[in-house]
Amino acid sequence: MANTSPARPTALPDSVPAPDPAAGGAGRGHAPRTLLLAQLSNSVGDGVFYVTSALYFTGVAGLSAAQVGAGLAVAWAVGSAAGVPLGTLADRRGPRGTSVFLALVTAAAVASFLLIGSFPAFLAAATLYASAQSGLAAARQALLAGLVAPEARTAVLARLQAASNAGLAVGAALGGLALHAGTRDAYLAVFALDAGGFLLCALLLGRLPAPAPARASATGAADSATAVLRDRPYVVLALLNALMLLRMPVLSLALPLWIVQRTAAPGWTVSALFVLNTVAVTLFQVRAARPVTDLESAAGAVRGAGAVMFAACAVFAASALPGLGAGAAVAVLVLGSVLLVVAEMRHSAGSWQLGLGLAPADRVGQYQGFYGAGVPVARTLGPLVVTTLLIGGGPAGWLLLGAVFALTGVATGPAARRAARTRTRPDGPPAVSSAAARP
Repeated sequence: MANTSPARPTALPDSVPAPDPAAGGAGRGHAPRTLLLAQLSNSVGDGVFYVTSALYFTGVAGLSAAQVGAGLAVAWAVGSAAGVPLGTLADRRGPRGTSVFLALVTAAAVASFLLIGSFPAFLAAATLYASAQSGLAAARQALLAGLVAPEARTAVLARLQAASNAGLAVGAALGGLALHAGTRDAYLAVFALDAGGFLLCALLLGRLPAPAPARASATGAADSATAVLRDRPYVVLALLNALMLLRMPVLSLALPLWIVQRTAAPGWTVSALFVLNTVAVTLFQVRAARPVTDLESAAGAVRGAGAVMFAACAVFAASALPGLGAGAAVAVLVLGSVLLVVAEMRHSAGSWQLGLGLAPADRVGQYQGFYGAGVPVARTLGPLVVTTLLIGGGPAGWLLLGAVFALTGVATGPAARRAARTRTRPDGPPAVSSAAARP
């Protein structure tokens, strides 16, 4: 039967070329495995850091909770802005060398945490850490784009995400041992482990083939360094993605506070839901990403994620219904958490395909630096927005937040198609599929 629906792009534009076979072809087949091992090595350290950092900075380094909160907020704000110039550096100097350099800088920043004894020193180390982390994420995306064929990138990114969650779980367990010991030496040991993870990451990334740096833009260095900021369709898409990333503090901050303050569920439910999320992503992220292969499937994944997030928020709101006992509250929270992790996996897959596939070939690092800024923005502003909305607004706040996710998911499709129409192939015409060109 003929397709009578309105013409629209159905595939991602060829804005990012296939990898150059001449650049280190011998090791290219093993690139996904090496990238996975690198991701695993530094995510173990990240898990340690997330679990122990707050108590280390306050209990060992002698900082106040207010100083730690303010310092990390400033650090991640600077880090989010650093992603674009550091991504541009990856485009110009090559993504492998830049990735190795930024992994080493991150290791040095983590090691410097062992020596801090004042707020200015903490602020400097935290800012270096956040900036290097943001730049490393952008450079590694550019490295992946240079080594992995376009049709395989979303699947590889799904495996990296699964490895990341597994590493975070291992790191969190090691961090838990340090918390149980509660000694200065235990904290120093796990921070040293974190730094070692990034050193191993740098070593692994250095073994990969080196894609050639992007060709210089005809518009000039100064102009190309800020090109992403003038690409309005892509900017809109990145902003929508940042709104969807408000799901991050829902699990890490809003739910723990909600469970303790508003429901009859026991406190251990917080840990159980975190484990549920981590295990689900580790086991099912690759499967969830398989249907996402082009622009339409990616936009559909994000749209579906928004709808499922609305359902999850409605279920979480219901967990505080009057008369709901502890067992029933736990059951409702588990249902909401299942919906939350389904939405997370679908959004991740769609987001990767859109953000990487719509980046111009000569500015993958810069565009990924800007697109990836949604993560530090969500870490910086998300806790304030989510806690104010949910803890202050109660069930109505959950429904409002869910509506934001649903509307954002719906808006992503038109924004992505508009961005695709503005992409250009090397010879100039708009990058639309042959199906879209038919009347």
